[in-house]
Amino acid sequence: MNLAQQLQRDQLQRQTRRTFLSEGMAGLGALWLGGQLTQPAYAGGGAIEIDRAQPQVPRRPHFAPRAKSVIYLHMAGAPSQFELFCHKPDLQRLNGRDCPQEFLEGKRFAFIQGTPQLLGSYYPYHQSGESGAWVSDRLPHFERVMDKVCFVHTMRTDQFNHAPAQLLMQTGDQRLGYGSIGSWVTYGLGSENQDLPGFVVLVSGGKFPSAGKSVWGSGFLPSVYQGVQCRSQGDPVLFLSNPDGLSQGLRGRMIQAINRVNRRTHDELGDPETVTRIAQYEMAYRMQMAATDAMDIHRETTATKASYGVEPGAESFANNCLLARRLVERGVRYVQLYDWGWDSHGAAQSEALNGGFAGKCRDIDQPIAALLNDLEQRGLLDETLVVWGGEFGRTPMRENRGGREMRFVGRDHHPHAFTIWMAGGGVKAGTHIGETDPIGYEPITEPIQVRDLHATMLHLLGLDHRKLIYPHQGLNQKLTGVKPSRVVDEILA
Repeated sequence: MNLAQQLQRDQLQRQTRRTFLSEGMAGLGALWLGGQLTQPAYAGGGAIEIDRAQPQVPRRPHFAPRAKSVIYLHMAGAPSQFELFCHKPDLQRLNGRDCPQEFLEGKRFAFIQGTPQLLGSYYPYHQSGESGAWVSDRLPHFERVMDKVCFVHTMRTDQFNHAPAQLLMQTGDQRLGYGSIGSWVTYGLGSENQDLPGFVVLVSGGKFPSAGKSVWGSGFLPSVYQGVQCRSQGDPVLFLSNPDGLSQGLRGRMIQAINRVNRRTHDELGDPETVTRIAQYEMAYRMQMAATDAMDIHRETTATKASYGVEPGAESFANNCLLARRLVERGVRYVQLYDWGWDSHGAAQSEALNGGFAGKCRDIDQPIAALLNDLEQRGLLDETLVVWGGEFGRTPMRENRGGREMRFVGRDHHPHAFTIWMAGGGVKAGTHIGETDPIGYEPITEPIQVRDLHATMLHLLGLDHRKLIYPHQGLNQKLTGVKPSRVVDEILA
C-alpha cells in the first residue's frame, strides 16, 4: 500500500475538533469537497466510486464498451466540407449566381453582407472505394482508407464564431468553465496506464485553438482530469527532465521529503486535495521514464515513420498522429490532436481555398491514412475510436463583405450543416449518415446535434450519457446538458 492509499484509509480518523476550529467554514468546504469526490461517478446501478488516492485507476463502465480509447482530430478553424466530402452538382451548376434571399433572410453570418454569389467546389470530385463515396482530389491518401470510415454529413451547431463553437464541440457548452469530453471520459473510466496521463493533448499548426487551453480543461470536474499538453520535441512535458546535477535517486528522495510535508499538512488540516497532490507527485516521478519512452518516435521503424511522413524534431501533425498511436498503444484513454490553420477566408492567397487550404490538406492527408492503417495492422482500430472534424462548416456561398467581392475566394462560417467522420471501435464503416439539400445549406434528414455526437461517443466507450454525472452548483451536471440527446444508432456497427 503506497503513501497516498494509507492517507485515504486514515482520513476519517484524522478529523479532529482542532481541525474544525482551525479551518472554520474552509474546513466544512474541504469536507464537502471530499464527499463529492467520493460520490459515485454514475447514478443508477453499478455505481463506481472515485479513489482520490488513485484517481486514474481503470473503472468499470455501465455496459460492455465497443472502444477502449479515443483519438480526436480537431481541425481548428473549420475546414470546408464542400472542398472535401460534400459533393453537390447543383451547387457547381449554380456557381456564380446570386444566392436566393431565402437562405439569407433572418440568418446571422460572420462576414457575409449584401447578396453573395453561390460558390461551387474549387476542386473536382470522383467516386472511390467499394462504397463509391464521393471525395475531392485534395485527399489522395485518405481516399484509400475511406471504406474504414463513417461520414456524418448533417452535424449541426448553434455557434458561428470560432471560440464558442470550439468550446461547444469539445465541452458541450459554449461558455467557459465546463469540462472537456476528454476530462469526462477519464473521470468516468480512468486510464489503463498509471505512469502516463489519462488525457493527453498534442497541438500543431503553430497556434492554439481560438478558445485556448480551455478546450481541454476540466472545468468543474476535479483538476486531475484536465488534458496534459505534451510536446513532440524536447521534454514531452516542460521540466520533466532532471536539472543538471540532479540524479534520479536524489529526485526521488526530494519527492519523498515533499510528500512527508504533505502528509503532515493532511494530518493537521484533513484537506482531501492534499491526497491528490501526493498522488500527482508520485505520477510525475513515474512519468519521467514512461513519457520519454512514449514520445520518442525515433524508436519506430523507418518504414513506419515514412508512412506517416514524420518530420524529426518538428511539432507537426504527422508527428502527432504517430504519437497518438504510441499513446493509445500504451493505455492512454483519450488523445486530443488540435491542428490550427483551417479558417478558410479569402483575403489573402495564404488563407484562400485555392492556397492555404490546399496546403493544410497536404499536411493531414498522408498522416491520417497512415494512422488508420497502422491502428488496424496492430489490432488497435477495433478498440480505438477515431473522430475527425472542425467546430462548424462553411457556407455554399462566397464571402461578401459590404458588397465587395474578394479577390481570393473564401467561405463564411456555417453552423447549420457540416461533415465529420468517425472510424474504429464500434463504428459502422463505409457508411454515410444524413443528407443535406441540393446546395448543402440545410439538412433534409434529422440533424445531429453536438450533444448527440457526445452521447454516441460515450456510448461507444460503454458509458450512458444520462448517468455520467458530477454534482456541481446543486445540479447533477452532464456532458450532454439538459436538452434531449440521443445516441445516433445509425453510426453503430
